[in-house]
Amino acid sequence: MVLNTKKPASKKTPASANIRPQLRPIGVIRSTVKTRAQAPKQGLEGAPDVWLEVDPKFSQCLDGLKAGDEIIVITWLHQARRETMKVHPRSDPQNRLWGVFATRSPDRPNPLGLHPVSIRSIVKTRLRVGPIEAIDGTPVVDIKPVLCPAKTT
Repeated sequence: MVLNTKKPASKKTPASANIRPQLRPIGVIRSTVKTRAQAPKQGLEGAPDVWLEVDPKFSQCLDGLKAGDEIIVITWLHQARRETMKVHPRSDPQNRLWGVFATRSPDRPNPLGLHPVSIRSIVKTRLRVGPIEAIDGTPVVDIKPVLCPAKTT
């Protein structure tokens, strides 16, 4: 998956409009959750730990990470419906429709998933992380450290 759709320059569009995002996966999620229907809405709602398999060509990028670290895994929600603009929050038809930018719905124009997780262990280029609601085969596009871990009560 590479997003690279350059637009021709136009006198009417600002220069920044000609810059198009380009994503390339750095890894993939390996999970016991195989379908969207099986996935919890959020990681803390019963999601399992998974293996995040990082492409070996990005192995140097893992330097500095260790078991116990809190990270944010950024995924490309590859089964999302990108044309969706409004949803019933939490898929409950009793809730009024909201624009997807006001929800955590995976269905959205640019389906990026943000998953705060803990690193349980690291084996070469495989990270055991969790809990995470991503389904098996979900592409990972980035990993970021959590700089200010949330306090739990």
